[in-house]
Amino acid sequence: MQHIGRAVRCCQQIVKDTIQQSPHGSVTSKMEKLLSQFGRVTWSSSSMQQHKGLENVTVAEVLMAKGDQHTGSWLWCRSNDLVLDAVKNMAQNDIGSLVVLKPGEHQYVAGIITERDYIKKIIAQGRSPFYTKVGEIMTDENKLITVTSDTNILRAMELMTEYQIRHIPVINGKLVGMISIKDVVRAVVEQQGGELTRLNEFIKGEYY
Repeated sequence: MQHIGRAVRCCQQIVKDTIQQSPHGSVTSKMEKLLSQFGRVTWSSSSMQQHKGLENVTVAEVLMAKGDQHTGSWLWCRSNDLVLDAVKNMAQNDIGSLVVLKPGEHQYVAGIITERDYIKKIIAQGRSPFYTKVGEIMTDENKLITVTSDTNILRAMELMTEYQIRHIPVINGKLVGMISIKDVVRAVVEQQGGELTRLNEFIKGEYY
């Protein structure tokens, strides 16, 4: 349960930052006191998820919120592709990493290539992206950190923090999507926005 504790503490900091930025400055201190009494937080991105704690929110729900953005060939490349083509793909789609698939028709994961790989293994070493294959600089499959669709969002957050990574592939036997730290933070902020609204209504007397 230690990972839940660390993730919750991270969420609490996000809550605090969100409260400080709230336009309802007159109720900020009251809301901080109320939040300190809550043992769990609630999810409010849709009516179906209303009053659902973050400890019950899964990666699948974050992928659903992203819509079509979590699927598509722009998320991946092949290990025998040139690094130049992979980097162009990232630049064109404004993303920081690509899942690397093994050659062939099947979507078997071989690893991941990130902006960091490009900087450290191409630019810093003076290698040419025109002739270097993705498989030569990628993070190999056996070192790849992944989650599944039913992974808890707090666990995903903890993995990103623990391994200092910003992107995690979602794999259910095969690649189904990718989540980033931005996606995770957005989910937390949206959830906390609903919490702030309910607390503000409570303070204003709209609840008995």
